[in-house]
Amino acid sequence: MTSTHDPAQPSAFDGVHPPERELLDDCVHCGFCLPTCPTYVLWGEEMDSPRGRILLMDLAEKGDIGLDGPFTQHMDNCLGCMACVTACPSGVQYDKLLESVRPQIERNVPRNRADKLFRDAIFALFPYRRRLRVAALPGALYQKLRAVPAIRKLAETLPGRLPAGTMRRLAAMESLLPPVSVREAFATLPVHTPAVGRRRARVALLTGCVQDVFFHRVNEATLRVLAAEGCDVLVPRDQQCCGALEVHAGREESALARARRTIARFETLDVDAVVTNVAGCGSSMKDYGHLLADDPEWAARAAAFSARCRDVHEVLAELYSRPESDDGGPRAPRTPVRGRVAYHDACHLGHAQGVRSQPREVLRTVPELELVDIAEASLCCGSAGIYNMIMPDAAAELGERKAGKIRDAKPDVVVTANPGCLLQIAKYLPGSSEGSGSSGSSGPSGDTAFADVPLLHPVQLLDASIRGVALPRR
Repeated sequence: MTSTHDPAQPSAFDGVHPPERELLDDCVHCGFCLPTCPTYVLWGEEMDSPRGRILLMDLAEKGDIGLDGPFTQHMDNCLGCMACVTACPSGVQYDKLLESVRPQIERNVPRNRADKLFRDAIFALFPYRRRLRVAALPGALYQKLRAVPAIRKLAETLPGRLPAGTMRRLAAMESLLPPVSVREAFATLPVHTPAVGRRRARVALLTGCVQDVFFHRVNEATLRVLAAEGCDVLVPRDQQCCGALEVHAGREESALARARRTIARFETLDVDAVVTNVAGCGSSMKDYGHLLADDPEWAARAAAFSARCRDVHEVLAELYSRPESDDGGPRAPRTPVRGRVAYHDACHLGHAQGVRSQPREVLRTVPELELVDIAEASLCCGSAGIYNMIMPDAAAELGERKAGKIRDAKPDVVVTANPGCLLQIAKYLPGSSEGSGSSGSSGPSGDTAFADVPLLHPVQLLDASIRGVALPRR
């Protein structure tokens, strides 16, 4: 395609971290990304593929198109799963391009009132642990009352009073609500947990926001496993949100403020690693060095912090890979877990962090466990941060697709290392076209065989094996 661009025409992007021309030029439009891109697989639309979006960025950078309208629509459609980064033979850094474009949209493209209010409501709640805990109270009450006919009838009359798009988003949020335990929501971890036996490492644990409130049992299991494998574990009581959700959504200013607070809190700790058990949090924390690279006060501190960040599976796999002469290998005895365990690669763990083999290595230390992969492993489940709330229709298609591949694997247990993936898979396994699987409805064929299949974080399975207890349920 011949460009008619006028060099004197200004770029559509503002001057704050626009997409870099060198990164845009890296794409040779070969198409290797197409079969790995969720939205292209769903719709076959070129502008909803990575190379199509890069073309749009190129045109906007040249000033040939604006950022509003179709440009924003196609960028919003992107899940940010980064499967294209893994697939690209040319090393195109689509992650960095998308990371630079989304803040441009948030700064320069006004959203309609309903969309803005919905997004603002999400970010007024999810990055704040205390607010999530307060929200857990009515959430727990609602889950008990929604079986009451009058309450359900009231809920059924609500759609007629709200715009259709808003109602679909609210319905998506409601269907993703995990089982709420007020006790777990308000529970806290000990500030210091000593290693069992001789200490092999000293680490600090980021407990997360949604993770700590709604998946507190995962944090408890992480703490027990790390200690059982010889790690002293510190859990700073005053830690806050790491900013991952805001980074992924383009809310750059508030995301960077949270990054600085996280660095300041953890950098003073005398630890070998800062450990995360949430794929999305880990990917952002490992990227702080890039995000703050042009901040003179924080650049070096951010780079040093990112260099110490490790996913929990990386820490465990490193301990297990040491020679026995160096106190390596699994230390805690395991009890067998008999059955087929399907491992789902969370996108921000596999694609963004490149952590694929380590979770599998860790799971294979459990005796008699049969580890199976899921077909189309590189394709996102549709969770993608807040994507399944703001783009519920596309997320539903991907959720159904992922659930079908999981059913094909015939697992006894499903494990994945991200709370969003756990919620998304629970919604659709067994799913329905309306996504009511989390409430026990049968799937498209009426099959309820997978309704009680445990959905766990890998460390929960490892923890159960070490302690010799039954696997947790959903």
